[in-house]
Order: sequence, then C-alpha cells, then structure tokens
Amino acid sequence: MFNLAPIPVPDLDGRTVLVTGAGRGIGAALVRTLVAHGATVFAGFYGAADMGALAGAVTFPLDVTDQSSVNAAVAQVNAFGGRLDVLVNNAGIIAPIGHLEHLTSDSLRPAFEVNVIGVHRMTVASLPLLKASKGMIVNAGTGAATTPMEGWTGYCCSKAGVRMLSQMMALELAPYGIQTAFIGIPPTDTMMQGEIRAAGLNPISQIPQEKLVNPNVAASVMAWLCSNAARQMDEVMVDVRHERFTAMMDLA
Repeated sequence: MFNLAPIPVPDLDGRTVLVTGAGRGIGAALVRTLVAHGATVFAGFYGAADMGALAGAVTFPLDVTDQSSVNAAVAQVNAFGGRLDVLVNNAGIIAPIGHLEHLTSDSLRPAFEVNVIGVHRMTVASLPLLKASKGMIVNAGTGAATTPMEGWTGYCCSKAGVRMLSQMMALELAPYGIQTAFIGIPPTDTMMQGEIRAAGLNPISQIPQEKLVNPNVAASVMAWLCSNAARQMDEVMVDVRHERFTAMMDLA
C-alpha cells in the first residue's frame, strides 16, 4: 500500500534533541536513529519502554499531562549542559475509539490532554532553551488531522488541534528564530496501529500488518527535521510522503 523507505539522515553531531513518547514505536525508532547519527538525546517515556532501543540516550519517565513531570524533563536537559536544539513532541494517544454517540464527553478529555495540551505544555516549558538555540519544534502529525475517520472523534479532533497549534507556533515563535514542523505520518506498524486493528471501525483498521509502514521510515524523516538541513524548509505542514522526502528514499 505504501512504497516508502527510510531517508538518509545527516550527521547530527552537536545537536541536542528532546523526544517525548520515546518508549516504543516511532519514538523509540527515532531515538535509536538520532543516537546512531551523533545527536545527544533526551528520551522521555510513559509506562513501559523498550530500554534497549533507548541505549545511548538520557532516559526518564515523562507524563506530558503533568506539569511537574514536564518541568523535571526540562531540568534534565539543563543538568546536562543546558542546550536544546530540537523538541520532538511525539507523545500521543488514539483512545477512546468508538462512535461519538456512545462516547461520554469526559472520555474525550485524555486525547486532548495528551495530544494538544501536552504539546503546548512541553513547548512552553522548553521555550527558554529553544529561544537560546533558535531551535526547532517537530510535532508528530497524521492525516487524521484533516480527514474524519469513523470511530476516531478524539484522535481526529485533537490532532486537528495540534495542526493548528503548530501553525500558531510558527506564527508566534518565528520572531525568536524558532522553526516549527507538523509532520504527517502514514499508517505505521506500532502498538497504536494494533489498537486500531482491534477496533475494526474504518478502512485504516483493515490494512494488513505486513502492509504497514516500518517505524524507521517516519523516524528517519523526523531525524532529518532535527538536522540543520531542515533550515532550508519554509513549510510548516510536511508529510513523510511528500516529494521532498520520497526523492531521498531508495525505493529500488
């Protein structure tokens, strides 16, 4: 379904990156890629984590819905040199999955707490460091931010919120030299996709696991966005499937 491959990642020596939602899936793949290319990586994870994939990174538990946890994460960066070039807001949840008429209004709250408010909370806490470095913010996105999908009220609506939040960041933080990107990610072989398959409510749930995109594809594009090469970009809304990236893929 998707003919995609990882792209080459530039040398990241000297770059310092903070990744949320780093415990598994795309986040863990991103940490592994960043470390392999020389970056100093701070990896925040929630719940269980693939610690082997996080080897070489500074790791710590991180709950983006908790201000004290976010403050502690930024304090870790300060403790290890006080420089931050890139914040990757990768933490996200898809629950609750279900038809909106059967969802309580309060059941939607966690999706917005993590996917929107968590991104804002992490960004604001990191701003002093990002202003100092004239850094980059990378927000993990999805086509669901612009396309309604059956059963995904919380996810679609909250990711649409992150999309607009990214545009607000680009508007208001650009005067500080801070760049922002919202990156669309295709259906990828992660635990979240397992939840989607189990629910079986829309065409995405019917994609066979072997047809899903490897997490290393999105991780490589996100790692490229962490490099100085991303400074050549003017766009805020980008996508793994954009020609800019597919032209770099070895699809032979």
